[in-house]
Amino acid sequence: MDKKILGVIGAAIAIAMAILVLLPNSPPNSPPEPISISHNEKLGIVVNPPSREVTLDQLKKVYSEASLTGIGRNNLYLFWNHIEPQKDQYNWKDTDIMMSLNKQNDLAVTLYFSVVNGRITGPYPDWMGEPRLGQALEKNLVKTLDAILSRYGIVDHVIIGGELDSYFNDAGGNVEQYNEFFNNVYTELKQKHPNVQVGNAFSLHNIVNKNLEHYVSDVDMGDFVAFTYLPVDRLNDISKTPEDAQKDLQKALDLVPDKKIGIFEISWSTSDFVMGSEQNQTKFISESYDFYRKNASKIEFFTWYRQYDRPEGTCGIEQNFPSSKITIGAGSGLGGNEYVKERLSKYTCNAGLIKTDNTQKSGWAEIKKQIQLSANS
Repeated sequence: MDKKILGVIGAAIAIAMAILVLLPNSPPNSPPEPISISHNEKLGIVVNPPSREVTLDQLKKVYSEASLTGIGRNNLYLFWNHIEPQKDQYNWKDTDIMMSLNKQNDLAVTLYFSVVNGRITGPYPDWMGEPRLGQALEKNLVKTLDAILSRYGIVDHVIIGGELDSYFNDAGGNVEQYNEFFNNVYTELKQKHPNVQVGNAFSLHNIVNKNLEHYVSDVDMGDFVAFTYLPVDRLNDISKTPEDAQKDLQKALDLVPDKKIGIFEISWSTSDFVMGSEQNQTKFISESYDFYRKNASKIEFFTWYRQYDRPEGTCGIEQNFPSSKITIGAGSGLGGNEYVKERLSKYTCNAGLIKTDNTQKSGWAEIKKQIQLSANS
């Protein structure tokens, strides 16, 4: 019988479920000889297969391929409605498979849990309705996160709020209310799991593009502050040079002088539709890891988004975007919601280091080189 795996690949970049169907395995081959390699737990790649349909053997190969670069970390994206469809009844089947593969490949895990993600909250299980930030949600969240962390000892970092800048600026989120909510959850969770680091995430490119820096200092809580980064403008076209993008990363350090930062998702798409290229992706990998090595003592984790491209048309974006002020003629869609979403979809599907036909981009060789250069940092 086929098994389905639910995984959300790139939650802060594209809020979309990617359902992986495990096909029957081909006849077993001789197991490969184990390869000894050191892993840097600070460095990660978001591990993903190139297709939604994959055998368990193929999935194992993808994980092994990523692990052999020397990374020591992967991201896990969990939707609450999938992990706890009924109150106090957890669906571990799919997550157990993914976490087993992480453990087998010596990968620690950064968990993103779907409470706040920019303009979207949840999705919550049906039994919860549409809860607001408050005591009831705090209690349920601590209980569910406790269950997850107790089951999976390799989860060492948890992100509760993602793209908080968009949540406050575009979705009407209240800073004081969120601070109270986070502090209450943080206090309870740290009592149960004192060694797990808990924090929030912001979109660095959105902050830079819209001058939203104050939200980072407004929510100065937790053990670390994480960022996602795409080198794009407000329309989701790549508008930076690799050198300029590295300067944006420095702004993350400037915004958080009192604790470590985490780079939760950092990427460079090769889609020419959004002005991307393999050459610039490769160059930015070099620039970004140079930034990491210079600032490793201030960085909690640094995770590249991601291993494989996704097939065109499978990176649909559910969230809506405010229309840009840019217009060309009456009724033009330039800068509108669909225009912006199309670019983000193209960006996301082509953000990998290996194409869907298994052709390696030049960035794949570059990231392996940079990880090895960063082995002791």
